[in-house]
Amino acid sequence: MAHGTHTSATGAHLDEVYQFFPIAPVRGDGVWLVEASGRRILDLYGGHAVAALGYGHAKLVRAIADQAASMIFQSNAVKLELRDRAAALLAEFAGSGLTRVFFVNSGGEANENALRLAFKLTGRREVIALEHSFHGRTAAAAAVSHGSVEKGWYGFPSAPFDVRFVPRDDVDVLAEAIGPDTAAVILEPVQGLAGAYDLAPGFLAAARTATAATGALLIFDEVQSGMGRLGAPFGANLYGIAPDILTTAKGLAGGIPAGAMLMRPELARHLKPGDLGTTFGGGPVPMAAICAVIEAIRDERLLDNVRAVSAAIRASCVTGPVESIQGQGFLLGLRTTPRAALVRDALLKRDILAGTSADPHVLRLLPSLTLTREHVELLASALGEIGNASL
Repeated sequence: MAHGTHTSATGAHLDEVYQFFPIAPVRGDGVWLVEASGRRILDLYGGHAVAALGYGHAKLVRAIADQAASMIFQSNAVKLELRDRAAALLAEFAGSGLTRVFFVNSGGEANENALRLAFKLTGRREVIALEHSFHGRTAAAAAVSHGSVEKGWYGFPSAPFDVRFVPRDDVDVLAEAIGPDTAAVILEPVQGLAGAYDLAPGFLAAARTATAATGALLIFDEVQSGMGRLGAPFGANLYGIAPDILTTAKGLAGGIPAGAMLMRPELARHLKPGDLGTTFGGGPVPMAAICAVIEAIRDERLLDNVRAVSAAIRASCVTGPVESIQGQGFLLGLRTTPRAALVRDALLKRDILAGTSADPHVLRLLPSLTLTREHVELLASALGEIGNASL
């Protein structure tokens, strides 16, 4: 893998603060990335779980192009029927009583607004978050991301509020931590960056019970786990837990920047004009894309596909360097005997792109919801070829 903040002839003006995969795709085709040479790479990473429908999906491409041709942008000061339609589709898709929607641009912005709303509505000063969590890089979202200060990337002199981190799946510690100063508990039902770690259903239920008893809000961060990735609309649906606020982004608009905060209507009743704001959130192009994504998931029965193909991955891909699989749906962590980065690199030599995670022995899969069993066979074969001895 390439590392760097260096410059190069082709990127002399780009501040290269990311680690680059050693590939250079020029287009996408379904679940494939295509380089200028014609090399085709099976994309099991999906651009950090963003490419929900893959590349070149006809309905999504048409919706974006048609909307850009008719009106590329207008602000939230102007009422748009398309924005209302996107909100209605998203609320229906999410269920769980989350009938009010506020559109933003990203997952970090959605979490920032969710936390701000929790403090505003409760008048309290502390948030409970989980160890190994990641919620974004903006001030509030990073403050509740475990390890952000210790790892040195938080960047601000102090957190904007009090945060207490508790161990995941420890019901007793969680119950003890939630008290009269707790504004919210924020968690990912399946922790993405941590390696697709799925929280115990009993722990999620305990979080719901404890927050309801103390008047704290329960926030589900489904930026990575949402929009059908778990084989259900959201983790809230999968586990039968109704949070007070749910955030989503990444696959929400299939590649167009978009995020959303969904909330119970009784919370929204406390908001007045000016309490929340965004310049680009709710613009017509992302709204058209959101509508297309939700309609495609529904009409193409992609939730069924995610469940079936995920089961095929579990059945066939514990082979070679993979000793077990964790996570749900298409947010999967393949636990590897050698370091996951070595397996990732070996897969890429065989034209398969996967990602790593904060756990050095977990390879992360975040493919398009359109992945098929035939693609899984390619992955299983490649893992079998790789084995253990050669890494």
